[in-house]
Amino acid sequence: MIGAGEDLAERFLAVLAVERGAAANTLAAYRRDLAAAREQLGDLASADGPALAGLGQAWSDLAASSLARRCSALRQFYGFLVDEGLRKDDPSGSLPKPRTRRPLPRLLSHEDVERLLVLAEEEACTGRADALRMLALLELLYGSGLRASELVSLPLTAVPRDAPFLHVTGKGGQQRMVPVSGRARQALSRWLEVRRGQSKFLFPSSGASGHLTRVRLFQLLRALALRAGIDPTRVSPHVLRHAFATHLLEGGADLRVLQTLLGHADIATTQIYTHVESSRLVELVNARHPLAGKRSG
Repeated sequence: MIGAGEDLAERFLAVLAVERGAAANTLAAYRRDLAAAREQLGDLASADGPALAGLGQAWSDLAASSLARRCSALRQFYGFLVDEGLRKDDPSGSLPKPRTRRPLPRLLSHEDVERLLVLAEEEACTGRADALRMLALLELLYGSGLRASELVSLPLTAVPRDAPFLHVTGKGGQQRMVPVSGRARQALSRWLEVRRGQSKFLFPSSGASGHLTRVRLFQLLRALALRAGIDPTRVSPHVLRHAFATHLLEGGADLRVLQTLLGHADIATTQIYTHVESSRLVELVNARHPLAGKRSG
């Protein structure tokens, strides 16, 4: 007997949480995916290849991305069973293999970002606390590539005293150090001069969380874009993170360095940013390849 499939699923999720530092949202999604599979298969732990192959038909109404996510959860679950010696075989090779294409991120040009920064700086010159906060938020989003959730929940202790780095807690509780530009440090200093209250957060709020929310950050950015004459539907915290990554790559940054800066666990996630213009790729090869400039004969 392998054991109760539902109990094993919970053990699997516990391993993800403890050993891989999976975030609560990730665990909740995997739990839903395994429950959906259990509805079709019954006991997951003892399901065989033909049963898994039939999931393609059973889930035919799902989008390719949703089907791929469910299959990914199952592959990891059966890998866990094999690793733990609870199954000798891994039937997940029979799972459907939907083809998915990750959409390219929306982009802001250098000129768009410059318009946002110039306006934010002009408004900050008024000395208003909300304007100084907006400038600090924008400089950190574009200058350090932080996720919205990482930015709004930054504690005061994350702000460096001397070293030009932020201490950031990312997905799954993973810690990383993120460089802070000179411009961003100046913006932070100006914000801290007018920041009020005794909150432990860098960007405090009177809401339940105690800090600025992601929704409010989204609203503030879109309002800034509108004032700058940019279509607000093109601007979001995630779009600015994309701009940070793309513009660094265009400037010749190494993909592995970018992976570290963005806090990606898998380099495959970072590779979505390699959609730089073909002309830029050719330029880099011609400029950086060891044989560049050498003539044959």
